[in-house]
Amino acid sequence: MKKTVLILMILNFSIKMYASKLLIPMDVSQKNHLRAYGLTFWVLGNGLKGRWLLNYRGGAFILPDLPAVRRRSIILGVTYIPISDNDYMRIKNKIKNSNMNNLLLEKAPRIAVYAPKSNEPWDDAVTLVLTYAKIKYKKIYDAEVLQGSLSQYDWLHVHHEDFTGQYGKFHRIYGRVPWYIRRMKRFKKAAVKAGFKTVAAHKLAVAKSIQRYVADGGFLFAMCSAPETLDIALASDGLDIIAPEIDGTPVTRNCQNKLNFLKTFAFQKFKIIINPDIYSHSNIDIDVVKAGIAYKPGTFDLFQFSAKIDPLPTMLVQNHVNTVKGFLGQTTAFRRNIVKSGITLLGYTPNTERVKYIHGTLGKGSFSFLGGHDPEDYRHHVGDPPTNLDVYPNSPGYRLILNNVLFPSAEKKKRKT
Repeated sequence: MKKTVLILMILNFSIKMYASKLLIPMDVSQKNHLRAYGLTFWVLGNGLKGRWLLNYRGGAFILPDLPAVRRRSIILGVTYIPISDNDYMRIKNKIKNSNMNNLLLEKAPRIAVYAPKSNEPWDDAVTLVLTYAKIKYKKIYDAEVLQGSLSQYDWLHVHHEDFTGQYGKFHRIYGRVPWYIRRMKRFKKAAVKAGFKTVAAHKLAVAKSIQRYVADGGFLFAMCSAPETLDIALASDGLDIIAPEIDGTPVTRNCQNKLNFLKTFAFQKFKIIINPDIYSHSNIDIDVVKAGIAYKPGTFDLFQFSAKIDPLPTMLVQNHVNTVKGFLGQTTAFRRNIVKSGITLLGYTPNTERVKYIHGTLGKGSFSFLGGHDPEDYRHHVGDPPTNLDVYPNSPGYRLILNNVLFPSAEKKKRKT
């Protein structure tokens, strides 16, 4: 009898100690926004479910209130608020009667990062933030992509890559620098090993594989030069658009007029830049350096969407601010009149043609493109040290990346109108 009473007392104490759920606020009250995504990812990865409250407190999360979840929150430095069933019911009623939404988060996506195994003289913002948030990912590169490994993943990130086969167009700046020479040799060797005559043909095959992955239901997130060079490579299939100073072969005559924009993800009617001495691939990037004057990135605004009618873009712009500071990259921002119709604009600079952030669908899958290199280093040079995210745990720019990481986890039902 005494033993039974003791057990009941312990159970009663446990019920009082733990609420029904944990609210993870994502407004300015959150101490570590970036690791809040990592916490949510960890919960999903352990077979539990969560909720994403779009437009509520900066895109808050609801997680189960369990001792392990609380411990993990404390370890990661993430702010949490225990709430009762009645508290949650009040939140649900508020969401029901406003421009908000309550989406189920079902499972952690399998994540791949497209990156070379060799050390490059630059870092990758997505890899940095995934590591900081403690979100697991697998690195893959050309060989794995061409062998069909993409089918094993729900989410693919591509960062600083040149799919046109021009080695990043660093010819004038780094053409005689040892690391760049080694890089060119490595790319040529990899192309031959894979059975291709040129680096451009090798990279085009990879670009096509990535496009098929998206069409088959995958999610692609790309930054910096990757969005631009993916579409240039796809549009120039069968053409030589590379200056002979780089690949030793003549450019296809009248190649500009032979580009096929039906093959691209997001851009059309763009003009390629063949000159090897210009550190730009095309005019997709509205901020091509003009006369040696570098663009100052300023800020960009996030579009606001109806959370119930348009939950997909709403997920991708969740933030604790509406205006985000800009940052440079080889491709800094996209020219608005070159973005295809049907592509959703997510971030832009008002009263300009500058678009920073876009989202689109292809077949069964979707993709998001973000211009720029590092959200907390507006002019990140080759060889600069990686950004220390301990200094930027509440970075709005890095939050945009992590919105994309959780995107495949959420239910994507539109409200019937």
